[in-house]
Amino acid sequence: MYFLLGNLAFTDLSKSTVTMPKMLWDLTFQHKVISFNGCMTQIFFFHFTAGAVLFLLTAMALDRYIAIHKPLQYFTVMNPGMCVGLVAGAWVGGFVHSLVQIVLIVRLPFCGPNILDNYYCDVPQVIKLACTDTFLIELLMFSNSGLLTILVFIALVVSYTIILIKIRVHVTEGKTKALSTCGAQITMICIHIIPSILIYARPFQKYSEEKGLSTLFTVIAPMLNPMIYTLRNTEMKNAIKRLFKRNVLSEGN
Repeated sequence: MYFLLGNLAFTDLSKSTVTMPKMLWDLTFQHKVISFNGCMTQIFFFHFTAGAVLFLLTAMALDRYIAIHKPLQYFTVMNPGMCVGLVAGAWVGGFVHSLVQIVLIVRLPFCGPNILDNYYCDVPQVIKLACTDTFLIELLMFSNSGLLTILVFIALVVSYTIILIKIRVHVTEGKTKALSTCGAQITMICIHIIPSILIYARPFQKYSEEKGLSTLFTVIAPMLNPMIYTLRNTEMKNAIKRLFKRNVLSEGN
């Protein structure tokens, strides 16, 4: 689990690195321009890392499923080779997902407006700038992003429902810890996938709440992940308590 968490933290950091520096630059300076090649590069790496996060969340659900349903075989099934294979599969899946979108976008003709109403380049805004009918492209993008996200979300909800039923009915020792771990992962799935569904699983039209969803998806969700997992860890909570008591005592002296 911690191996997968470490890789999830790395992918979150990578995803934020794709969008945050440009956003901070635009907030600091008035020259808010990005080249076409820069825009395509940003889209590719953003969906590359976001796709990897999606598949890593699926791998973490599999990890919890095996831990709850087959505890005696857990270390045999989730061996180092299996963990590396799951992480590699997540990155390959993210790469294929992003590559398909870039191949479809770069072939579109762009000859008219060139203003994106967002703080980073993304598929819904860029497609609307094309000087052609984009219905078929939007349908393909929906299949690649929106439909994929919905299917993964449904699969994760079903899997965690089965896990929670198993915990309630069969697990006696360590039930609180198991529920805490699953609760943290369910929370993370919701803050990652629900905004993604609202952005990509609908017609690519301009919505007033789109910037808020984009901020939640790219900035807030990666920031919340460490807090969600760190604050439920017993060792970390004890360390924070010791640090707090030490600071209180030093101020008192």
